[in-house]
Amino acid sequence: MNRRDLVQAVATQTGVDRKDVDSVMKGFTDVVTAVVSKGESVSISGFAKFVKVDRPARMGRNPQTQQPVRIKASKKARITPLKGFKDAVVKTSLAPKLERGVWPPAPVAKAPAKKTATATKTAAKKAPAKKAPAKKAPARTTARKSPATTKTATARKAATRTSASRAAKAPAKKAPARKAPAKKATTARKAPARKTAAR
Repeated sequence: MNRRDLVQAVATQTGVDRKDVDSVMKGFTDVVTAVVSKGESVSISGFAKFVKVDRPARMGRNPQTQQPVRIKASKKARITPLKGFKDAVVKTSLAPKLERGVWPPAPVAKAPAKKTATATKTAAKKAPAKKAPAKKAPARTTARKSPATTKTATARKAATRTSASRAAKAPAKKAPARKAPAKKATTARKAPARKTAAR
């Protein structure tokens, strides 16, 4: 939860305007920071205590060489959780109850954008007609052949191709035309004329 989420949650929990909560939150952090920087502590009962701690100069020891080292005086800010806050964090049943939707915040439903009739028509004209994807034929699964079978099939194909090429190259033999047997002409023999003796 960041600052913006915290402001929104407090506004939802208390019913105060978000801008008012933001300004109060900024004023709270400014006052606490300014007061603690001056050396005064700020304690919020049941929540936390904000303190400025002055650490005087002291002698320390270098962990690598084990030689004594002088540490300068310093100032630190310390925030200590108080009993009410610690108990509520450790035991959840003691934590205050929040209103519904404070945290986690309720999701905000976005209203759909309204399209004008002209924009709809223009979009319909521009949108190309979608073609139905062509159905692909299922891939046929072929069993793997053994190397011996593959070699035999290859040899057969090569022999078939060779015989086919030879047959194509060889000249076609012409079958001799059979001549019909000549018909013998039957000629009628004329009988020799008999000479008649004159009496």
